[in-house]
Amino acid sequence: MSGAGAQGFSRARDLGIALGSLPTGPLNAITDVAGVRVGHATIRRGTGVLVRGVGPVRTGVTAILPPGDDPFAIKCPAAADVFNGYGKTIGLVQVAELGQLETPILLTNTLNVGRVADALVGWMVERHPAIGVTTGTVNPVVAECNDGYLNDIGGRHVGEAETRAALDSATGGAVPEGNLGAGTGMSCYGWAGGIGTASRRLADEATPWTLGALVLANFGRRDDLLIAGVPIGRELGSAGPTPLADGLGARATERERGSIIVVLATDAPLDARQLGRVARRAPLGLARVGSHGGHGSGDVAIAFSTANRIPHAARVPTRSVTVLNEGHPVLDELFRATVETTEEAIINALCAARPIDGRDGHRRAALPHGETLAILRRYGAIR
Repeated sequence: MSGAGAQGFSRARDLGIALGSLPTGPLNAITDVAGVRVGHATIRRGTGVLVRGVGPVRTGVTAILPPGDDPFAIKCPAAADVFNGYGKTIGLVQVAELGQLETPILLTNTLNVGRVADALVGWMVERHPAIGVTTGTVNPVVAECNDGYLNDIGGRHVGEAETRAALDSATGGAVPEGNLGAGTGMSCYGWAGGIGTASRRLADEATPWTLGALVLANFGRRDDLLIAGVPIGRELGSAGPTPLADGLGARATERERGSIIVVLATDAPLDARQLGRVARRAPLGLARVGSHGGHGSGDVAIAFSTANRIPHAARVPTRSVTVLNEGHPVLDELFRATVETTEEAIINALCAARPIDGRDGHRRAALPHGETLAILRRYGAIR
């Protein structure tokens, strides 16, 4: 269950902050796309001075699963967009070449990508034993952000047990948000950050499709934060400069070097090229919350559709599919949905995250809800 944060709220809309114009799905989450599931495994262990390989540990892994029990046998059309390439992802080369997703998408910290990918391959081979025997190999998709400011990142504490726990616990329904799973040690605009999600439904009855986003938010200078167009970061800046989310303890007056992963899911019948167009709109959602995509930032969007699934076994030479007519205005609504869900998912991550301490006395406070609401009212952004 998602649950309310320590300040009594867990999401932007709980605070009265309604972003965008399109209607949300029932849960306002990526799991509003039928069949999509999310699971987390969280590790919080130890306090005090960093001891490499021991802790303190503030990290985890998050899994986003497409519908069905065997994503290798029935693949999803997919695409990825690298807005800022300072990242250590695995699997995007094949996604770009084939336009297909054949595993769950896993999120973790930067130095754990290899261990998580290895565990994902093992999990996939168990479910599809033909992999590497009577058919080809499998392409694990793993993305990351750097949680080294709070976490013993060099200890690489996320292993097979945690990866499998996230995969095996993945469910539909409400998605837990904030600093848990892959988001445990992440920071956003100088506050505690992590996992956030949102969704939009297209209003036209002829196109009853949903688009959902899930973000791993670990970026931003405090002064730059915008909520509903209001300069919240500058207004709250009297609390003093705050280290950035780059794991290096940089001050807020320096450059933005954090990262974000945006996972987009939809049941609209988009092919890989069209999904690439959708993914390229995610940075517009980042701009709405004040990011300029600083040098040294890793900003990646991965989009997939649950329609027009692609069978692994190509028993016939052709395949017929129905895809979105790009001349129809609904494409613009999908672009709008991408921007709105990315924006709101980031703010949800901030609203849900709780205060957290980490290695060497490092600490992230939670976004102060009361002060934020007062500023938004003063600007007329909410009542």
